Amino acid sequence: MTDVNTEEKQSARTQETISLTPAAITEVKRLISQQKNSADVMLRVGVQGGGCGGLTYKMEFSRSVDEFDRVLEFDGLKVVIDPKSLIYMNGTTIDFSTEILTGGFKFNNPISKRSCGCGTSFSV
Repeated sequence: MTDVNTEEKQSARTQETISLTPAAITEVKRLISQQKNSADVMLRVGVQGGGCGGLTYKMEFSRSVDEFDRVLEFDGLKVVIDPKSLIYMNGTTIDFSTEILTGGFKFNNPISKRSCGCGTSFSV
């Protein structure tokens, strides 16, 4: 993983981070390759209020980076996360599984106190 932020922005931030497993990187790259003009597409991950746990993970494609966003790079895949989401996702590993019943992206968040059966809602 490489943090592609400038040194100025890095020095102003703590070294909070997230990670993606090789399976998650491969699947995101596959999905991005299906997008039009995919060369500048990045994965944006974050947290928003909602769900039965109070907070919900979100993943979407993005072509822009806001001023205070953190940009990480995993094997050529750029991942963008906003500072507020990083507080709730610090240390999280995003994985991908192809299991029939429980497949999809999984968030292993060490600061989550409780998660719901859907796998996308949690509380801290």
